[in-house]
Amino acid sequence: MALVTPLSTDENEEVTELARFFNETLGFCPNSVLTMQRRPAIAKAFINLNMAVMANDGSVTAEQKRLIGYITSANTGCRYCEAHTILAAERYGGTDERLANIWSFRESEMYSAGEKAAFEFALAASSVPNAVDDSISEELHKYWDDGEIVEILGVISLFGYLNRWNDSMGTTMETGAVDAGERLLTTSTWTRGKHI
Repeated sequence: MALVTPLSTDENEEVTELARFFNETLGFCPNSVLTMQRRPAIAKAFINLNMAVMANDGSVTAEQKRLIGYITSANTGCRYCEAHTILAAERYGGTDERLANIWSFRESEMYSAGEKAAFEFALAASSVPNAVDDSISEELHKYWDDGEIVEILGVISLFGYLNRWNDSMGTTMETGAVDAGERLLTTSTWTRGKHI
């Protein structure tokens, strides 16, 4: 059971307008945002940050950002965010094969050397204690410029916030996210967990 019940999607006009962003990324407004809107300033700031971090203006693709978010969320154990990020990765062009084999990225030819460096960085940066070291940094700099690294770390950090929010809140998982988890995460240990 969720710590705090989400409000309706039309509770706050400004939040509702900003939250239309999630109709593209997920097909629905996440309950995490509907809970945040109990303090509209938090919901609005979060949505604006999310839009800025996930913008498709740079060379880190929308699919890559969602896979980085997925790896971050799985590493921290947030089942809610795992389902959301894998669904969004699919919506942004992730093939069944890439999504199903994400945990064999080190050996797979489906992922570029740059993606592998970003995924290793995501694992290290989302670990407690933080495990980013010189070798991870050097590998990351081989493939990504400083702006791209800021984009990648922006995704990892955004999901660090969301992982803490949704796991602590026990946010109720939406039907679309549950369906995505059951359909796309069959090769992992994913379960809905406490997000009922």
